[in-house]
Amino acid sequence: MRNFKITLSASFLIALVGCNQAKTPSAQETVSPSVSSSTPDAVYSSPTKNRTMATPQANLNKPQATFPPLAKPSQDQLISSEGIGPAKVGMKFGELKKALAGKAEFKVKSPFIVDFDAIALTQGGKEQFYILHPAGIPLTDSDVIEALVTNNPNYRTAQGVGPGTPIEQAETIYGKATLSYNTLNESREYVKFANPPSKDIAFRTQAPQGQTVAGIYPSSKAESKETKNYQKSAVIGIVEVYCRQNCPLPSP
Repeated sequence: MRNFKITLSASFLIALVGCNQAKTPSAQETVSPSVSSSTPDAVYSSPTKNRTMATPQANLNKPQATFPPLAKPSQDQLISSEGIGPAKVGMKFGELKKALAGKAEFKVKSPFIVDFDAIALTQGGKEQFYILHPAGIPLTDSDVIEALVTNNPNYRTAQGVGPGTPIEQAETIYGKATLSYNTLNESREYVKFANPPSKDIAFRTQAPQGQTVAGIYPSSKAESKETKNYQKSAVIGIVEVYCRQNCPLPSP
């Protein structure tokens, strides 16, 4: 049988989509929720390497704003180290299809991002989350799910953080944010927090309108960029869950 262990570069972590061996950035349900109709294409697209170093509305050690309490998700929309909603990393794709038979559709997205295709779980005509797998290699029922991603704002961690959450607000829960990207990894920008909910959960940024990145980076020709300063309107765009090197091997 095939072994779908995958290595990505910096941001997509060790086990798959976000399972990159380079630099850890460190990308559901039985009831159809009301969800965002946006697709992840724009969020996943790689910005140009000549980035705009925006300065407006920068968060430069200024007092934090006051935010309303974050809504806690239902179990069907929970993002955890185990997975996203009913989809669990480490389970077989066929098991998920059986659990959601008649309750969801599975649509192939090819191409999805560089080197990866995806299967979108769709309910009520809206895409809920995505199962990533190597480009050009269809995912079979016996294959293990190694990476899940969502840009659907209805899916959140137990603390209420998910796509659409302001980075400044997420800092009040998970601690100081550090933003980074690497030009060798499609320039995908991630945000790490001092006290993240899990090492198996990664957060992608969404830059303010008209900008290519959320962070405010010092001028540098280095391939890897990092900063603790960001634009105040920056939010989390995508959440990724992966099982890293702990994914069970496919059955022989």
